[in-house]
Amino acid sequence: MAFRGWKWLLLLGRQNTLAKVWRSRRGGPSLCWKRCCHWSTGKSLNPEVRAFLEENTEVTNSGHLTPEIRLRLLTPRCRFWREKPDLWPYGDPFWAIYWPGGQALSRYILDNPSVVKGRSVLDLGSGCGATAIAAVMSGASHVLANDIDPIAGMAMILNCELNHLNPFPITIKNIINSEAGNWDLIVLGDMFYDEQLADGLHHWLQKCIRIHQTEVLIGDPGRHQFLSHSIHSQLHKVIEYSLPEYTRQENYGLTSSIVWSYQPSNGLDDS
Repeated sequence: MAFRGWKWLLLLGRQNTLAKVWRSRRGGPSLCWKRCCHWSTGKSLNPEVRAFLEENTEVTNSGHLTPEIRLRLLTPRCRFWREKPDLWPYGDPFWAIYWPGGQALSRYILDNPSVVKGRSVLDLGSGCGATAIAAVMSGASHVLANDIDPIAGMAMILNCELNHLNPFPITIKNIINSEAGNWDLIVLGDMFYDEQLADGLHHWLQKCIRIHQTEVLIGDPGRHQFLSHSIHSQLHKVIEYSLPEYTRQENYGLTSSIVWSYQPSNGLDDS
């Protein structure tokens, strides 16, 4: 099965597999997570993993909303675009796709650096790290990238190198439903693909806003699970971007992606 077919499985599987992982990792991390739970400047990568990622991804900055940012992604020229999915030796590579919601957030930050300049930023579900990279490029004072996949964390470090940036801190654990961190801004893209996960995000983000007056920006191309969730009534549209043709083709007809500001009503229950 070509990766185009595999990507279709990933698009469908986000609703089930990855959502279950986010929900199941509320407690203590596995041994692998304990070894890989945090990276920062100077942290070296496993040479074997680095070599595998460099060999099986392509450096690209075309076909997306942010040509300023170079990323290692799976493309038609990569071996695993054509190989059977079960030959990939790690967890499903959601990080190797530059999803439309993340593209919109990154483009918005690059065009509006005042949104992050001098502020602390949490990039939740960071994937390839593009939005965190955009925040660093735009002058954020502190950036933390979060993803539940250790390989995503390693890919982010490689992507920082591509863009001549020191790696920002990366945490590899599920922080949803944890204590609300004191962040000036939380950004998240393409995360609303499962109702239960969306509910957890909804309540956790409310808590962050209530306790710390955190600003929240959400990127999403208008998937059904997002538009149909109750959180949608709490959103204010910031900007909509037309997606490049390549991104449209790889996302099965999606033509645009939107950045939303999340502004819950004061009286909402955040329990």
